[in-house]
Amino acid sequence: MKELADAISGSMSESEQVAHVIGKINDEGFDIFLMLEATVGVSRLAESAHASRELVGMRNKNSDDAFTINAQDVRFLKSLRISVDDAP
Repeated sequence: MKELADAISGSMSESEQVAHVIGKINDEGFDIFLMLEATVGVSRLAESAHASRELVGMRNKNSDDAFTINAQDVRFLKSLRISVDDAP
């Protein structure tokens, strides 16, 4: 994970586009610092392959169109404290 964080930080600091935009902000008289927060989730390949096959179906009461999400979507929503009710 540290190696990933270092790679992301390095790519941002080496980006000409980021440096250009920061330069424009400095030219306008502002001091700037950049802080990024990333949430990285990992799972074993066998788990993610199984999760992608596990579809959870949901139906809107006023529509015939089906809305489907997979198990990974459900875990993400739960991490945001959003409960998923699969009842029609």
